[in-house]
Amino acid sequence: MPQRKRYLFVCLNRRPDGVPKGSCAQRGAEGIYTQLKVALAERGLAKVEARACSASCLDVCWAGPAIAVQPDGYFYGRVTPEDIPEIVDALAADRRVERLVLPPEDFTEATAGPPLPAPPRRAPPEA
Repeated sequence: MPQRKRYLFVCLNRRPDGVPKGSCAQRGAEGIYTQLKVALAERGLAKVEARACSASCLDVCWAGPAIAVQPDGYFYGRVTPEDIPEIVDALAADRRVERLVLPPEDFTEATAGPPLPAPPRRAPPEA
């Protein structure tokens, strides 16, 4: 398997409920990670262009779900499932989705923009 052009590290860190800054997993990062892997494979990008990788905390919890794009050195933040097709299209075109790129102020909690709300929790299936 050749080295890929880019690696997308999706933060899957989960903090306990009630922690004020929340976590990427609480805001849906696990589904985003799965959706990104599938979309990259479907577009034929997974083997050469880009690999979705799971990551622990990327230190921008308040701006999550977050994806670090390497070796390019930028982060996507506040990613939603609806953003994945646009992210994959951008990778295929060798560009980035500027509206999702975290600005410098988002790397400090005190100056960051507002976080995404956590999606509602689903009730466990009945037995």
